[in-house]
Amino acid sequence: MGENQTTTQTRKDDHIRICLDEKVQCDQITNGLEKYRFHHVCLPELDYQEIDISSQFLGKKVDSPLLISSMTGGTTNAQLINQQLAQIAQKHNLAMGIGSGRVIIEKPEVASTFKVRSHAPDILLLANIGAVQLNYGYGYKECLELVKILEADALILHLNPLQECIQPQGDTNFKDLLNKIGQLCENLPVPVIAKEVGNGISVEMAEKLMEVGVQSIDVAGAGGTSWAMVESERADNPLQRQLGKTFANWGIPTADCVANIGHKYPDIPLIASGGVRNGLEVAKLIALGADLVGFAYPFLKAAMESPQALDFLVNLVNTEIKTVLFCTGNKNLSLLQHSHCLKTSLSV
Repeated sequence: MGENQTTTQTRKDDHIRICLDEKVQCDQITNGLEKYRFHHVCLPELDYQEIDISSQFLGKKVDSPLLISSMTGGTTNAQLINQQLAQIAQKHNLAMGIGSGRVIIEKPEVASTFKVRSHAPDILLLANIGAVQLNYGYGYKECLELVKILEADALILHLNPLQECIQPQGDTNFKDLLNKIGQLCENLPVPVIAKEVGNGISVEMAEKLMEVGVQSIDVAGAGGTSWAMVESERADNPLQRQLGKTFANWGIPTADCVANIGHKYPDIPLIASGGVRNGLEVAKLIALGADLVGFAYPFLKAAMESPQALDFLVNLVNTEIKTVLFCTGNKNLSLLQHSHCLKTSLSV
C-alpha cells in the first residue's frame, strides 16, 4: 500500500512545517481573481443587520460559505491543530475537511488525531483519502470504514498526480481510476467529492467525474500553496528537488476553474479553493458559481498562533463577505450568485 506508516506520519509533520516556514506559495501564477471587480451599489436599499451568509450544502446548513479545507492528521501536532479547527468550526457552524485518512487504515491507533466529532457534533464534516489509493489496495470497505470512524457526512477523493510525481516513492498508477471512482460512488452511503490539491479541475474533467457519480467538485486551483514546491523541499535527491521547482506554477487558476464549471453546471455543489486569502475573494468566487470556499493556509497559520487568532480570522472573513453583499445590494449568497454584479476588469 505504498510508503510505510512511519514515513506517512513523518510526511504529514513535514508538510505542516514546510507550509508554514518555507516559500512554497505560487509566485508566478495567481488564483485569477484579480481579473474581476464588483459593480459598486451606492444605495443598496438593505439593512446590513439582515444580511444572511448562511446556505445549504449537501443537505446540511452552514452559517457561512467558509470551508476549513483538509489539511492534516496522524501526529500529535496535527491532533492539536484539528481539535482547534473543529472547535472554531462548531462555534461558527462552518464546514470542515479532515486531512488524508489513509494512515487511519494503516495504523488505527492514530485515528484519534483525526477524530473531531466530539468537538464539532453539528458541522458538515468531510473525510478525505487519495483517489489513487483505489489502485493501491483500497476500496469500498476501507473508504466506508474511514467515513464511519470519523462520523463524516461525505468523502473527499483527492486527485494529486503532480504531487505524486514529485513525492518520494509517490503513488503514480492512476490507470482506470475513473471506473473505480464510479463504483465507489455507486455503493458508498455518503456523497463523494472530487478535489484537486492545488492544480485545478477543468470543466472537462469535472464532467467526467460527475458522469460516474461524483456529487460535488472542489476545484482546488492554482494560485496558493504549490504542493510541487512542498514536495521539492522534502525531496532527498537533486532530481526530485529540481522537478518540484520546474512545476511550481503548474495548474489552472482557481477563478478559471470555478467560472467554467459554474457556467456549464450551475446546479453542481461546487467548492472553490486554492490561494483564497480574504472574504472579498470568497465573494468573488460565490459570484462566479461556487457554493463553498475553502481556506487552508490561513487557517493553519491562525491555528498555530492561538484560538483567538482563529476566531478573529473567521469573524474578519465573514464581515468581509457581508460587506460585499451590502455594497452590491444583495441580501444573501443566492442573490449574489445570480446578480451579475461581478465584472472583469476590462468591462468595469
